[in-house]
Amino acid sequence: AEKPYRSYPFCPIKTKKLRQREQSSWRNSQKFEVFEMTFIRRGSQAFELLTLLSVVGEFPNCSIHLLGRERVYKALVSKLTEKQTFSHTETGQKLTTKLLTVSGKGGAKTVRLYRKALPILEWIGASEYYGATFKDHKFRGDPSHVIRNHRVAEATAMFMKAGLDIRPYQLEPLQTERILDVVEKPSFYTSRSLKGTFEVDMNKTMYTRIVGALFTESECYAVYNTRDAAMKWCGKGEFKTRQALTELSRLNAGIREVNSAILFGNDAQTALSTLNAAGEDSHKEYRFDSIYPHVHYVPLTQEGIRQLRFFLIPRWKEQLLEMLFDDADRSFDAGLFEYDAFVGGTYVLAHFDGDIARLIRYREGIENVQARHEVLCFPHQVSYLRQYLGDGVTLKTIDIRTLENEFDIGKEKDEI
Repeated sequence: AEKPYRSYPFCPIKTKKLRQREQSSWRNSQKFEVFEMTFIRRGSQAFELLTLLSVVGEFPNCSIHLLGRERVYKALVSKLTEKQTFSHTETGQKLTTKLLTVSGKGGAKTVRLYRKALPILEWIGASEYYGATFKDHKFRGDPSHVIRNHRVAEATAMFMKAGLDIRPYQLEPLQTERILDVVEKPSFYTSRSLKGTFEVDMNKTMYTRIVGALFTESECYAVYNTRDAAMKWCGKGEFKTRQALTELSRLNAGIREVNSAILFGNDAQTALSTLNAAGEDSHKEYRFDSIYPHVHYVPLTQEGIRQLRFFLIPRWKEQLLEMLFDDADRSFDAGLFEYDAFVGGTYVLAHFDGDIARLIRYREGIENVQARHEVLCFPHQVSYLRQYLGDGVTLKTIDIRTLENEFDIGKEKDEI
């Protein structure tokens, strides 16, 4: 009898292997990646973060809370470190890449733009400025330069959230040749923008500590950021800084004198440390309240952002004093020491602007005045005021929302 076809039992095995090979080959030939689509539109959190990094280059990961709800923005940063497709809502342009990188450890952990994402800066008109300022995306990684960049970045973020235009590529550049109306709206110029205005031989002397300058309708403020340390002032250098800013203000904004500075710090303890350090300084002529008669302390918090918005209102402090006191009770800066009003036998000082230089003069003045003393302030200022002034001075608070309503100042939606 003819033997059965013995290869038959092996056919299914052979066919199965062939089928697997064919399927694998088909998959490889049809392989493609699908990325999540993220839209870059004005006003979005991604657009805001992109704008900030286009100005400052890098931002400290530990200060993400300044941009809004910390949990939301940390999730956003994590998402933007993954490869995805970005689409510009106005032009329809698309780019598939990561947007951000996060590097470093601890306080030096920093957020930067991803190199392959730099073409996206063309969408917001920042490509040329970014390339010239940051040397085609090259950053020095030593701690001193990282910390310096982080100080500038935190201050810039505070002003951006307060509603100011912080984009140097959209602002008119400052000049030193003649009197012009260059600054036409409240703006913040970073130290890099200021540095490029002056001659090279002045740069190293002047800009060791200043992080920028705030221009409002009627004033110019030198801006410093001490973070978590008491401010150590280099007297001669800061005097030159003030003189240079005065000249810039006169030529570009019609402001004749710069008498004020804004000092950022992490919390109330930093304000207290700065106040106490001023009392220990043996060179009073180089102390910060001798360089700037008015130094406004603003914490690096959401309350600090809300406090900053008052500085953008013309004559806001004068308007506030008019609302709080009768003209007959006010001092109009003509008293024997620093106070704003004398009401019912009590000397009253309004500290809503956080002027710690004036606070030093106030405490020195009341030491020789036997009377009742009272300070009006925001709730977030109570901590350092109580420790600095002691129990002999009464503190009364007004909720910041109350004054926001009086001055018709709105709040950002992500702060609610």
